[in-house]
This record gives sequence, C-alpha cells and structure tokens, in this order.
Amino acid sequence: MLTPTIRLALLLVLSLTLQLTALAKEVFPDGTPIPDWFRQNKPTDITKLGKPYRITDYNVTNDSTRLQTQLIQAVIDKAATEGGGVVIIPKGTFLSGSLFFKKNTHLHLEAGGKLKGSDDISNFPLVTTRMEGQTLKYFAALVNADGLDGFTLSGKGTIDGNGLRYWKSFWLRRAFNPQTTNMDEMRPRLVYISNCKNVQLSGVKLINSPFWTTHLYKSENVKLLDLYIYSPEKPVKAPSTDAVDIDACKNVLIKNCYMSVNDDAVALKGGKGPRADKDPNNGGNYNIIIEDCTYGFCHGALTFGSESVHDRNIILRRIKINHAERLLWFKMRPDTPQLYEYVLVEDIEGHDIGNFLYIRPWTQFFDLKGEPVSGTSNVRHITMRNIKLDCTNFFNVGAAKETKPAQGFGYQLSDFRFENIQVTAKNFLEIAPAVIQNFKGKNVIVNRKKLY
Repeated sequence: MLTPTIRLALLLVLSLTLQLTALAKEVFPDGTPIPDWFRQNKPTDITKLGKPYRITDYNVTNDSTRLQTQLIQAVIDKAATEGGGVVIIPKGTFLSGSLFFKKNTHLHLEAGGKLKGSDDISNFPLVTTRMEGQTLKYFAALVNADGLDGFTLSGKGTIDGNGLRYWKSFWLRRAFNPQTTNMDEMRPRLVYISNCKNVQLSGVKLINSPFWTTHLYKSENVKLLDLYIYSPEKPVKAPSTDAVDIDACKNVLIKNCYMSVNDDAVALKGGKGPRADKDPNNGGNYNIIIEDCTYGFCHGALTFGSESVHDRNIILRRIKINHAERLLWFKMRPDTPQLYEYVLVEDIEGHDIGNFLYIRPWTQFFDLKGEPVSGTSNVRHITMRNIKLDCTNFFNVGAAKETKPAQGFGYQLSDFRFENIQVTAKNFLEIAPAVIQNFKGKNVIVNRKKLY
C-alpha cells in the first residue's frame, strides 16, 4: 500500500514528466521543433561581462543640458581597447548623440540612470544603414551595435529619445506638404542592432523615440525581455515610433514586455519593391515568438509589412491587449512580392480593439520603379485560436481585386483556421469564406452567435 508521501511524490514526478513532454513537443506552426534557446531566459549578469566602466569616472557629468557624446563614446572605446566590459550609466541624466558599441562592450543603465537623446539631428551622423526596407544613407540611431556577438543592453534605467521636437516638426511639415514621407523629417531611431548574434536587451525603459524605437536588422538569436517601450499617442502623436521592427532576422524572442506606441508594436520588415526578393540586402524573418506581453495603444499588435518579403513561423501568444487598432494586420503592398506563412496567434485577451483581423492592399508611398510586380503574393497557414476580445470590426478582409493600384497585382489567402474565438464586434463584418481558400472554423462565437 502506498503511503500519502509516496503518492504525492509520484504525482509530482508525473506532473513534471507531463510538463517536460509538453515542452519537448512544442513546435513552430510549420511543425519544426522550437529550440530550447527560446525557453532559456535569464536576466543579464553584468558581473560576468568584464570590467565595469562607470561613465562618471571618466569626466562625464550628470547634466541633462550638456551634450557629452564624445566623452561617452571615449568610455566605450576605452572598454573595447582594454578587452571589453560594461559601460554603466549611473543615476542621473546624460545627454548624447549617436553612440557606437564595439566588440565585447555592453551597456547597463542603473536604476535612475537616463541616457537622453539630443533633439538636434546634427548630433546623429549619416551612415550606411537600413530604413523602411532599403539600404541607404540615413541617420544613425542613439544606440548602435553592428557586427557584435553577445551584445547586451540591460538594467533598470531609461533610454529617452527626447522626441517631442522631432514629432512637432514632422506634423508641421506634413501639414505644409501632405506628401511628406516618414524619412523627410530627419529623425533618428532609438536602438539599432544590425548583423549581430546572441543579443539580449532586458529590463530597461525605451521611451519617446523620435522614429522607430528598436530596430533589428539581419541579426540572429535576439532576446527582448522585460522591456517597457512607450511613445505617446497624445497630446502630440509620436509618428512612426514602432516598438520593435524585425528586419530580415532569425530566432527572435520578445517576452514579458510592455508596448504602447503611436504606430505598430511589432512590425515584420525585410524589403520593398518589385525585385525586393532578389536583393541580397533584404531577407525574410524566421522563427519569431512574441509571448507574455502587455499592450497599450498601438496601430497593430502584430503587423506584416509595410515592407516585407517573407515571414515564416511567427507566433504571438499569451497576450493582454488594450486599445490596439488591429490585432493581426497583413499589409499587402502592390509593388512588392510577399509571402506570409505559418502564423499562430493564440491565448489573447483584449478590449477596445479596432480590428480582429485586417488584410487590405497597402498603397502608401507605392513605387513600382518602372517595373511590373513579380508574381502573386500569398498569405497562408494562419491559425487564430483561444481569443477573447471586444472590437469594432471582426473580419476586415478584402480580396486584392477590390483595389487595383498596379496592373497584375494580386494576392491569395489560403488555409486559415479560427478556433475557440469569442468576440463582440460593434460592426459585424461577417466571415467571407470565398475570400480565403480552405477556411476552417471551430467554436467561433461573434456577438453571442455561433458561426462555426
């Protein structure tokens, strides 16, 4: 006869076995296993990253009005020449233009420490960089890491883009010239990570970016953990301040983050134009997981585009969301061949959402460059399940034929599955299976009416 103690031990062993089995079987939407790397998440331990370089020990002063770019860069350069280490921003506010991190250097912001960006664009040099699906000369970000392995940005402090002046200038120029593009009003990003591997950004607050907040380009194995990313919706809108732009990357984890910005929260980029899929500077995004995050206001919780060529194995799960204009958004560019496939959106709770699913042609700054579109774009193998929210529109999906900005432009939607969906919608745009080939629904309830 088993004693209560033995029974309890057996139950614990069984429970642990079941949990390990579930983890072992966890797969991406296309069926490939999710690597353990996505589950091995620990806070950055700066004591293991080399010598600390506290900037105030190197002639940098706590002064929010004094530009100290050169002095802070000198600390980074010193750490690099001495074999690497951690550049520490202590309590206080330190004003700077672009900073460029080097091999084996890291950035840590202590509680109460603030790195504040200059609101003078001349403090951000023109460099060859990546912006809106193009490789071109543009302004460097406030924090730049290129070609580094193991770079970390950590702490409880703040990187403040000081964007108000840039935002006001943008809206003034847009009022003067409605054709003003995002890049016409010159403004820097907050953090730019390019051509890097094994990167971790954790703990810090990233706020008030003049332009995109966190831009990842051609990087692999990048983790964004426990970040607070914010830019205002009002009284002055912070234009194009996407929380995270993932641009031709592989293996990216965004976990336990708060995102509230006046544009898309997570946007998948990769290139634009009729030959975008042939350009070696462009690329797809593969194996991206966004989980356990909380959203405030944003245009799209998860957005494919507006400049993207191929995205595969994308997961958005265990999300709480408030006041997003769209939960899942596919921007279909008529001047770019696109393939969006194997996407899973699950375990979502939200209210005051504009659109549950939004798929429409995207024609802003349309440019065929004198060439025809190469082929038909595709959105396929999309699963949305275990979702409970209230929204304005449920199924805001249109066929390509509804808008013809380019001769020959088209896209196909196929293999969509909705399961365990409970939605209230002010404007009930009913599911149109004819728009999607092989649409399947199970336990889909809208406004208390079971559709499937």
